[in-house]
Amino acid sequence: MSLSSPLPPRRGLRAWLTSDTPASRFQARLGRYYATWRALSSNPLTLLGLAILLALVLVAAFAPWLAPFAPNDQDLANRLAPMGGLHPLGTDQLGRDILSRLLYGSRVTLAIIVLVAVISAPIGLAVGTIAGYFGGWVAAVLMRVTDIFMAFPRLILALAFVAVLGPGIDNAVIAIAITAWPPYARIARAETLTFRNADFVRASIVEGAGHWRILMTQIVPLCLGSMIVRVTLDMAGVILIAAGLGFLGLGAQPPTAEWGAMISTGRDYMLDQWWVAAMPGIAILLVSLAFNLLGDGLRDALDPRKRRS
Repeated sequence: MSLSSPLPPRRGLRAWLTSDTPASRFQARLGRYYATWRALSSNPLTLLGLAILLALVLVAAFAPWLAPFAPNDQDLANRLAPMGGLHPLGTDQLGRDILSRLLYGSRVTLAIIVLVAVISAPIGLAVGTIAGYFGGWVAAVLMRVTDIFMAFPRLILALAFVAVLGPGIDNAVIAIAITAWPPYARIARAETLTFRNADFVRASIVEGAGHWRILMTQIVPLCLGSMIVRVTLDMAGVILIAAGLGFLGLGAQPPTAEWGAMISTGRDYMLDQWWVAAMPGIAILLVSLAFNLLGDGLRDALDPRKRRS
């Protein structure tokens, strides 16, 4: 670490992080991270959502060690067994352990969430910032394309893309990502319109900075806060769309353990063996709720008007 970024003193670390006059960019950056964490940690519901998502990551990572059985092992003698004993959450119509399939299904859900966010968020950010910064015919073309995608319900549009691409997890991810980026583009464009005529942008232009450099070094970083909040809140909808595709047989294909497909196979037993469909439904509910709780907390923490000192 350079001399311009002094280490915090052994005492008074909190005061060093919350200093109104940071001595370096490093200290200022750590101070912003600390203020954001304080805002998040002061909200119990946000911490609950974060805990559920961390549990999802851990469960997905250690599923082979946590699951009592392999996800596709069949025990026909114990098919549709109730909860308890060797099968804490019961078994399905083929005698497969529901708990094991839930644990392995968390991997599919987490993979879909990460891939959709990685694909759709950069696309929406790029379209929105370019449209907002350059304006004119560039904005007209890009935003009309955005409006076309937003004119259709996301699930219907995803179904159309999957019908063209074919069933499967990979195609489901592509279809969901294609339908998820338009809201991000609108948010990025609105944020860019508030910054493009700011004094610091005009000063960069006077100093000879190019448009693309201004976009990448000044505009895009300022849009990241709103994008992170919107992506987090949208993940609940992504989970529901992925589960809907799996329910219709267009997502993960048998015998892959996927929560939406598990609900589909259990719908015929809802009256007598309710746990077959209820357990994956509860898992979807908890993860969706966790993303909403975390998104609400991030929205408050990243809003300078609500950030606590």
